[in-house]
Amino acid sequence: MKNILLFAVIAMILSCRPAAAQDTSNPTNELKALLTKVNTDIRSGKSTEADFSDDLKQFDAVLAEHKGEKTQIMAEILYMKARLYSEVIGDTDKADAVIKQLTNDFSNTPLAAAIMKQEAQEAHAKEIQATLVSGTPFPDFSEKDVMGQPLSLAQYKGKVVLVDFWATWCGPCRAELPNVIETYQKNHDKGFDIIGISLDQNQQALLQFIKDNNMPWQQYFDGQGWSNKLAVKYGIEAIPMTFLLDKDGKIIGKNLRGPELADAVAAAVSK
Repeated sequence: MKNILLFAVIAMILSCRPAAAQDTSNPTNELKALLTKVNTDIRSGKSTEADFSDDLKQFDAVLAEHKGEKTQIMAEILYMKARLYSEVIGDTDKADAVIKQLTNDFSNTPLAAAIMKQEAQEAHAKEIQATLVSGTPFPDFSEKDVMGQPLSLAQYKGKVVLVDFWATWCGPCRAELPNVIETYQKNHDKGFDIIGISLDQNQQALLQFIKDNNMPWQQYFDGQGWSNKLAVKYGIEAIPMTFLLDKDGKIIGKNLRGPELADAVAAAVSK
């Protein structure tokens, strides 16, 4: 998704950093000027690499001017070039190439360390997700739900269960919620249940949302957002993410939506 506000937000953050007001060769000032120009181009409707050719040349010119300066601000300049490719132009291959250049050339900066840590986490998450396929048992957990009650898959043995990773701030999650609620209401008495795993950070807001939307199933919440303990355990990188489990706890569906979810649940509880 193109993030039109991205460069404006980072430009605002940079504006809080000290820099020589009249020194146009200061890399912080140069990055501020670059982001201002990128913002202007985005707002004018530009979106292709050709549209941003001048901006990309300016990024390269600043990098060439300060070649040999292995500093955090220079790493940030390269990072913003990568974000321009990925989030505005939509060329992830070129964005990845720039990120690789950043982690190689600026490996001693905090930004490169953070990127490499994130990449390692993403690779580990993909490894976990690759094991969560149809026909395999969904690994159990033993926690307390948002109300302090015991919560595990073992206590749902013999039921068809939807494990639902979601959040109140997630637009697609909220859009799918009416279908999830309807499926629950139609099949709960037949042996269907849901375990919600919320990536929210505000417990009271979550509880109010659950009450307002009549969601009686158990919810796991630890307030850690994307660092949610169970989200990390199961390699969750995007939400909504759901796993439909049969009565033996084996995966029979993944990321089912709308009629697909309703049909799969109806078929599973009838067995």
